[in-house]
Amino acid sequence: MPRSSPGHAREGNPREALDALFAAGNADPLRRALWLDALERRLRPLLPPALAAHARFANVDGGRLVFLVDSPVWKARLRLASAELLDAARSVGLACDEVVVKVATTPLAPAPPASRRPVPLSAATREALEAALASLKDGS
Repeated sequence: MPRSSPGHAREGNPREALDALFAAGNADPLRRALWLDALERRLRPLLPPALAAHARFANVDGGRLVFLVDSPVWKARLRLASAELLDAARSVGLACDEVVVKVATTPLAPAPPASRRPVPLSAATREALEAALASLKDGS
């Protein structure tokens, strides 16, 4: 006979498994972060294309979906799309009834590294390098 413990959910109901996994006291921050990341990857394609570049799914807080955007303009646009987002969340098994949108104070994606342009050598540096190269050739 299999043993049952509070940490194990019954087979067949993923909602119960998620509830057990994220119940207070059982929450594993790493598993929750991985779950939120997987959920973000499922919800992102459902955002309007122009909005997807400026919004990021952040959390599920009770019955609320929390999104971050990079400006107040995108906050308004995301709120207009909230009905579609709630339908999408319900389609993946979440019981959500509200969308919360917060404006991020830092960029949602890190800025690409600045391109490094080569610094031209000064005449003195060029002469020193040529002299060092010549001395290496002479020594061989």
